Amino acid sequence: MSEETATIEFSDDAKSLGDQIAGLTLKQAKELSDYLADAHGIEPAAGGAVMMAPAEGGGAAEEAQTEFDVVLTGFGDKKLQVVKEVKAVTGATLMEAKKLVEGCPTTLKEKVSKEEADELKTKMEATGASVEIK
Repeated sequence: MSEETATIEFSDDAKSLGDQIAGLTLKQAKELSDYLADAHGIEPAAGGAVMMAPAEGGGAAEEAQTEFDVVLTGFGDKKLQVVKEVKAVTGATLMEAKKLVEGCPTTLKEKVSKEEADELKTKMEATGASVEIK
């Protein structure tokens, strides 16, 4: 069985033009860009970079996440300690905290900083709870 590698053939004109463009100085490239915009209505992508459509589910242009949700996913075998800690961190009554714990998965805090989310996760895991940061 033989493997064939697909090769793309370029015309001599395309090669020559490409080599000329690659050899331009910054000043010449800016001048070419201005000429193409004025004479032909061809505008470069923002920042002069090649723009690509983002992949499904987000892309490189997506900003870094700054707000996080802390979700209680389980309470382990120390339910009472988990309920007490949920009460402390949410300000809920004891009965409300018990309902939150029993209703896992439950969002304990929304839109908090990464540091606060990590701190809360550490506290909850110390009581035997399972926590996710989303």
